[in-house]
Amino acid sequence: VQLQASGGGLVQPGGSLRLSCVASGSFSSIGVMGWYRQAPGQQRELVAVTRSDGFANYADFVKGRFTISRDRVKNTAYLQMDSLKPEDTAVYYCNGNFILGAFTVKTYWGLGTLVTVSS
Repeated sequence: VQLQASGGGLVQPGGSLRLSCVASGSFSSIGVMGWYRQAPGQQRELVAVTRSDGFANYADFVKGRFTISRDRVKNTAYLQMDSLKPEDTAVYYCNGNFILGAFTVKTYWGLGTLVTVSS
């Protein structure tokens, strides 16, 4: 199983970016998918997660600005980021809980994509 994150880049404060995370490989289904971020010198922190039924939960610092979604057919999760702030600068990672078999669930992480918010 592999997760490929993309969509990062340099954006001005107040701007928007859309991150994508595509899952590939052999698995039965995907449970929760999430986005995390890690700023330089900081610990990795949760940004948003979404269940397979579409229920989503967000960290307080992104509520109202970021939207997580997923396309179950494409095995892809998205993170729409609006009203970006310099403090949103970080490497963004996606992960997912993959159902590999009847009693096997495993979490995989993507390599991350860098988001830089600066004027």
